[in-house]
Amino acid sequence: MSPAILTYGSLAAAIVLEVIGTTFLQQSQQFTRVLPTILMGICYLAAFYLLSIALRTLPVGIAYAIWSGLGIVLISAVGLILFRQTLDAAAIIGLGLIIAGVVVVNVFSNSISH
Repeated sequence: MSPAILTYGSLAAAIVLEVIGTTFLQQSQQFTRVLPTILMGICYLAAFYLLSIALRTLPVGIAYAIWSGLGIVLISAVGLILFRQTLDAAAIIGLGLIIAGVVVVNVFSNSISH
């Protein structure tokens, strides 16, 4: 497996698991429901382990920018679809700017070895 696939695959899986964990956090109802709380913890532990694999190659600031940026966008989509939460125009514009920031970091930053 190439280092780039391992790095970005681990980071992508970490982001997805963090979003799933955050979804379970919402469903745990402030840790009062046992199963969602346990699943949240498992997802977060796995997400941080996978993030640590990505950090072997990526600088922590770059990895965290990608992690948090895409995590925010994805959990907003989950909130919109699964929990019927709404996003106003300012939120949508802000999320678009976050996506643009992640693209700029990945395409133009010299901090990442492509």
